[in-house]
Amino acid sequence: MSNSGRRMRENRTGNSQASYNKNKSSKAKENKPKSKKRKVLKVILIIFIVLVVIVAAIAAAGFTYIYSMLGKMDQEEIDLNAISIDNAVADELSNYRNIALFGIDSRSDDYGRGNRSDCIIIASINKKTNEVKLVSVYRDTYLLLTGRNLDKVTHAYSYGGAELAVSTLNANLDLNIEEYVTVNFDAVVDAVDALGGITLEITSDEVKYINNYIDENNRVTGHNSSHITTAGTYKLDGVQALAYSRIRYTSGGDYKRTERMRTVLEAMLKKAKSLSISQLVNFVNIMLPKISTNISSTEIIGLAPTLMNINISESNGWPEKTQGSTISGVYYGVPVNLEENVKQLHEELFDQTDYTCSETVQNISNQIINKTGIQ
Repeated sequence: MSNSGRRMRENRTGNSQASYNKNKSSKAKENKPKSKKRKVLKVILIIFIVLVVIVAAIAAAGFTYIYSMLGKMDQEEIDLNAISIDNAVADELSNYRNIALFGIDSRSDDYGRGNRSDCIIIASINKKTNEVKLVSVYRDTYLLLTGRNLDKVTHAYSYGGAELAVSTLNANLDLNIEEYVTVNFDAVVDAVDALGGITLEITSDEVKYINNYIDENNRVTGHNSSHITTAGTYKLDGVQALAYSRIRYTSGGDYKRTERMRTVLEAMLKKAKSLSISQLVNFVNIMLPKISTNISSTEIIGLAPTLMNINISESNGWPEKTQGSTISGVYYGVPVNLEENVKQLHEELFDQTDYTCSETVQNISNQIINKTGIQ
């Protein structure tokens, strides 16, 4: 498929995780200001730095060079008639540009079906104020996959690629997403290595698990990164940083893993700010082939100056209130309940107090309650 001229549009059960989630929910309001400081995931880093470099390099090198750089991305269209945007929702959210960001578990340059989206973020841009709010959707969340059954939201990408994943988010959350950006598994490895490594503190609990992930990452990527043997502060290479971000068996489970992803992101962003323009351009050249999107090169360039001046207001993960449940031997994070969580989301993202959910969301919410008994 051509890389130019595209239109943009197109956990496990465990008391520690359940307890962590319960505490998170019950303390959400009192902890909200603190938590909002750390709610960005790994995909945002790549997009943010790409856009920053685009603006800087445009001034230095001109439009033609940047356009050719962006041509290295994999650009795929999605069917706008198949992504479940409710007409009333589209009208209400007309002042917001919502983009889905996916981090998938692909070990190669494959961005389609068969890849679960381990990282799901909604980036919501207020067109009037240029404020950006970011919401991470927990991968185990029990939702209705469009045209399929109730399942983990992470499986939507696996069953139907970006198109089904976007459609599922729109239908379950009353959104108007038409654009997506996907980054594959080994992007973090290459990104950290391109930055020359990042500095992180490893705790004794994390040392127990990180080396298994390092071994797996070495096997998949062909690297030979060393083990971390004791707690302390280390300069991590890409394999080690990815291993750190994947740890999920300490206290907090998958939710704690999400925090580690954000920690890696912050360290990468800090390191990137210290690089020269030429080093950043080299970084982008390495990263762009790891990205798939339906946003055209021309439109990304047009969007970049706006994002350079944007005010990023970071938000909490979603659902705000969830309860772990095992169904047929599989763990799910069940929204309590979906309708109320969607109302909370719309208040947080779009300042819609007293929001009335669409009939679709109400129906899905009832299906989840009937299936799980959790309301």
